Amino acid sequence: MEASEAIIQVKQLKKRYDGFYAVNGVSFEVQRGEIFGLLGPNGAGKTTTIEMLVGLRKPDEGTALVAGYDVLKETEHIKKAIGIQLQSTSLFDLLKVKETLEMYASFYPSHVPIQPLMEEMLLTEKQNSLVKELSGGQKQRLAIALAMVHDPEVIFLDEPTTGLDPQARRTLWEIVLNLKNKGKTVLLSTHYMDEAYVLSDRIGIMDRGKLIALDSPKNLIQSINAESAVEFKTTQTYTEHTFEGLRGVKKVVINQQFVTLYTNQLQETLIDFLQFTSDQSISFSALQTRTATLEDVFLHMTGRGLREE
Repeated sequence: MEASEAIIQVKQLKKRYDGFYAVNGVSFEVQRGEIFGLLGPNGAGKTTTIEMLVGLRKPDEGTALVAGYDVLKETEHIKKAIGIQLQSTSLFDLLKVKETLEMYASFYPSHVPIQPLMEEMLLTEKQNSLVKELSGGQKQRLAIALAMVHDPEVIFLDEPTTGLDPQARRTLWEIVLNLKNKGKTVLLSTHYMDEAYVLSDRIGIMDRGKLIALDSPKNLIQSINAESAVEFKTTQTYTEHTFEGLRGVKKVVINQQFVTLYTNQLQETLIDFLQFTSDQSISFSALQTRTATLEDVFLHMTGRGLREE
């Protein structure tokens, strides 16, 4: 494959359970050497998509190639080409870190040197510690090390930083970016907007089993045609049309008690907003302004926040 050629090709992939589509016609490509993010709330279909691509679930419809191999017919070849860190990676609590890596390495005809791998994953000082003694972040780094032990072409990371503290998350971000620097291809699922923005070259936004947007983080944010957002909370009932006449406002999204005004003229919008709410006796709280983010792209397209159930 050439550097610009897709190493993952997904076409109209579907998976249903009792008539419910967990994944419903998803199509995308991942280029060799890029970090591709699947961003969406819990239950969007990200994990099911990954499980089909790595051979853990059989698609009901559609096709997918990973490293040139068909996910339906050539799963054994795919397993040699990929590394996987799943949300539910099971580790042996009573083994030491180094023993765990050596055991997994023994499963493959060839593997990378263990000591440098532990150094890369910041686990050298913990190599003689039992797995059960590791912190959450250390366990996740061990899970990624296990995924890397046979030097795969493609690494799948499913919600790798869920439940970690901010420092552990940023440490893991650095490790993921280093995988790209080594020429690896990474497919990463996350429901964290900041994580997808920092790590991903391109992002596919998933919602309710479908891929609803796909582009670079910068282009996705530009697609909402607004530089800033004005957010506030109100217990009164309004429609989007109530605030559309304010200067600079490009779109209004009402999500339960929260109203978001997207604008390219933040100062003018704020001046008009304060005058308008005073004239109309509109009560509000929790007023804030911010630059537009990937969270806004999702809100803009669905009317719901990324972290809502």
